[in-house]
Amino acid sequence: MIVLCEVIFWTCMAAIAYNYFGYPVVLFTLAVFAQAKTDLLYLLRRRSRRCQLRGEIPDVAVLISVYNEEEVIQARIRNLQELDYPADRLEVWLGLDAPTDKTAELLTRLPSTQFHAVQFSERRGKLAVLSDLARRTSAEILVITDANTMFDRNCIRNLARHFVDERVGVVSGEEVRMAAGGADAAGESLYWRYECALKMLESRLNCVQGANGAALGVRGSLFPPKKRSIVEDFQIPLEARLQGYRVVYDPEAIAVEEVAPTSSAQFSRRVRIGCGDYQTLFHNLNCLNPMRGLPAFSFFSHRVLRWLTPMLLLIAFSCSVVMVTQPGFAKWAVAQCIFYGMAIVGYELKKRGTALPLFALPLQFCATNLALLCGFVRFLRGGQPLTWKSTPRRLQPELVLEETASRR
Repeated sequence: MIVLCEVIFWTCMAAIAYNYFGYPVVLFTLAVFAQAKTDLLYLLRRRSRRCQLRGEIPDVAVLISVYNEEEVIQARIRNLQELDYPADRLEVWLGLDAPTDKTAELLTRLPSTQFHAVQFSERRGKLAVLSDLARRTSAEILVITDANTMFDRNCIRNLARHFVDERVGVVSGEEVRMAAGGADAAGESLYWRYECALKMLESRLNCVQGANGAALGVRGSLFPPKKRSIVEDFQIPLEARLQGYRVVYDPEAIAVEEVAPTSSAQFSRRVRIGCGDYQTLFHNLNCLNPMRGLPAFSFFSHRVLRWLTPMLLLIAFSCSVVMVTQPGFAKWAVAQCIFYGMAIVGYELKKRGTALPLFALPLQFCATNLALLCGFVRFLRGGQPLTWKSTPRRLQPELVLEETASRR
């Protein structure tokens, strides 16, 4: 029994360590060789390595599912008007998913024929609305985004440039998450930067997983996805890759989004997304086929192990408690208790408006995995409905875009 517990404990700890530390090292090593190959080809051919829009600029349709967004919708319209993209090649479709506030009233007068508002009498959820909007446009490229998101001036242009390559099916932009008042709540955190670095390395190796729903470009022929999901920004890239298309991550296609204003709202959002992640996993088990090569390896190493981490943590802690009387294992049980205790202290400090880096990372790690665990339980109990209550937010366009521009 003790031997079995020890094997299980070290297996769980090794899987977690590999997911957070080993996989990034493997990824970085492979990316170094891939970059060396790219540099060599550039020296031989002397061709520009940056994607540029050449010839005829593609038609782009921005699709937005809108529920109760009276606080942000007018700022969003102004933001879309100011984009650096030819007006005759850009159209915006807003699908009103049976809002109960003043959103519909505020959209009765749209600024130009570029903008189209379609009102639906029955609330059906984001993906259903986006699918209806997609059928109303003949644009070659669809850009999916949210009402509470703000695009950098060049965001659409930077997304569209990659579709010059006919092998590209999906392009994910970079989401900069801002707290109320303009402070960068997630972008400055170690965890957020870590995830962005992984996406960049995966993109170089053509094995990027998922996309940012705040700025997601997709070929019109690949939308809507065949399988319904509440995390369409993950389902769409997976299906595109299964059809042989590339998925690209572009950190220069910037979208700014305000995070949920309260810890409870952030946690609820993570639980909902977590439930959708497990739904996506079990709907796409064929993506783990080793014959798919590096994308399958990346999907397992980055995503599947990350989604299994809550269960691995619980099993490892249980085993360490069982073996607490064994030589050397008491310290592992104590170490885990200290780590989780630091997360609790971090939570209490956050409630009081105080943030200390020493406790912020344990809190982020534990909150993320607790939300995933709750999402898994919700998935087992029947899943997440396709509709949910939106989080009230107020965009501050000038503030967030100026802050973003200052970083570039």
